[in-house]
Amino acid sequence: MKILVINCGSSSLKYQLINPETEEVFAKGLCERIGIDGSKMEYEVIAKDFEKKLEIPMPSHKEALELVISHLTDKEIGVIASVDEVDAIGHRVVHGGEEFAQSVLVNEAVLKAIEVNNDLAPLHNPANLMGIRTCMELMPGKKNVAVFDTAFHQTMKPEAFIYPLPYEDYKELKVRKYGFHGTSHLYVSGIMREIMGNPEHSKIIVCHLGNGASITAVKDGKSVDTSMGLTPLQGLMMGTRCGDIDPAAVLFVKNKRGLTDAQMDERMNKKSGILGLFGKSSDCRDMENAVKEGDERAVLAESVSMHRLRSYIGAYAAVMGGVDAICFTGGIGENSSMTREKALEGLEFLGVELDKEINSVRKKGNVKLSKESSKVLVYKIPTNEELVIARDTFRLAK
Repeated sequence: MKILVINCGSSSLKYQLINPETEEVFAKGLCERIGIDGSKMEYEVIAKDFEKKLEIPMPSHKEALELVISHLTDKEIGVIASVDEVDAIGHRVVHGGEEFAQSVLVNEAVLKAIEVNNDLAPLHNPANLMGIRTCMELMPGKKNVAVFDTAFHQTMKPEAFIYPLPYEDYKELKVRKYGFHGTSHLYVSGIMREIMGNPEHSKIIVCHLGNGASITAVKDGKSVDTSMGLTPLQGLMMGTRCGDIDPAAVLFVKNKRGLTDAQMDERMNKKSGILGLFGKSSDCRDMENAVKEGDERAVLAESVSMHRLRSYIGAYAAVMGGVDAICFTGGIGENSSMTREKALEGLEFLGVELDKEINSVRKKGNVKLSKESSKVLVYKIPTNEELVIARDTFRLAK
């Protein structure tokens, strides 16, 4: 079984060819700067430890996908003889709105329903749709499956997802909390439940920490609350996103600085977070190095970030009536021992005991970070969103 996983951005296309039954990744890569000068492609064959990078014009996603197919089927560096070996194609779709609580086989009705949600994710959904339509054009007859970032969070109850605005804003405009990183939270919480022995009842907090970051409360395998909202801007402080903020502060800054809506949106999404407070970089590693050197702005940025993360962990423990396990994933969650340690400071009252010695050593795979005496399990679990997409695609394509 071979599933082609596609994650299409506005100017990028990530891909993997996976066997969802064995979890083997045959090939993977990235096309970036599509439609922009300096287009680049990366292609990697895992089994052969082969990697290729090239600069080549890609005016549109069609040329990018054609390039991917030509590499996958190349006689010397390819991994399949032809696209006939591709059983189905799985697509990451950022926003499924309220219509999609699970992955679905793509047809015209599904495409139209996804398009209805374009206003909710104007940077992502149109690009995701473009990827699906391009695959349908270049590989006709293949089954395509849409896997939604928001689907896992559709189990939230109204008290968790409704904003206290006039009710017609929800009914008429669908303004509510949706949540994102759903495939990651689904995968990591599922692995954690397996580690726990698949108990009937479980209370797990998943911290997906990267340049984009979110935290989810998962009770008995279902999302009951999550930090991101109508858009990925709500919630935790991130690399360049501000996270939670008083809405009146937005209007105040906008009016005082004479900014347009678009400029204010850019200020919150691309100029805030670590970058906004630290000032020198949006990269967590740069911030951590600066903290060690005593940079006051770096110390402030880290303190604000950790305060907000701890606040969410405490809140979600309250929402679920306790917590059995806390998991860290994502680029920062998996690699930054400092972030994990500082995020858990002061949470001993919950029964959290971090083994700082184990936490300080970088190891691959799933790693238990809590002491044996800890009432709450703490784990680092590498996420695998592509595998989730491949598995759902395999299940539906069958």
